[in-house]
Amino acid sequence: MKKFSKSEIDKIVAELDFSKIEGGLLPVVVQDHKGKVLMVAFANEDAVRKSLETGYTHFYSRSRKSLWKKGETSGHLQEIQEIYIDCDQDTLLIKVHQLGGGCHTGYYSCFYRILDEGKLKIVGRKVFDPEEVYK
Repeated sequence: MKKFSKSEIDKIVAELDFSKIEGGLLPVVVQDHKGKVLMVAFANEDAVRKSLETGYTHFYSRSRKSLWKKGETSGHLQEIQEIYIDCDQDTLLIKVHQLGGGCHTGYYSCFYRILDEGKLKIVGRKVFDPEEVYK
């Protein structure tokens, strides 16, 4: 994905509606280039701007109340390939090239479990050991 200039970023951000969720957050669905949903996160205006400026996903952590770059600790970065904006302009779908795992628990996707006959069954595969990565 190309990196955008400040004026281009200003125009894109002006089109988004940050008013619907407290704190000015947009839900962000992150999907790999093959179509697998990797995670769902939130982005404030600063996170959107940083993502457009760098070409890597940035989000807003509701628990830490701070901006974060996906993969800044683990090295499992998400290179942005495409960004889609929904019809209400309040949700993003970002397609990425995932480097390593997309989930902090070690799985490729945060959606590594399926509800099967009333129980959670692990169907995903671990791609890294989180205890090694997050020492």
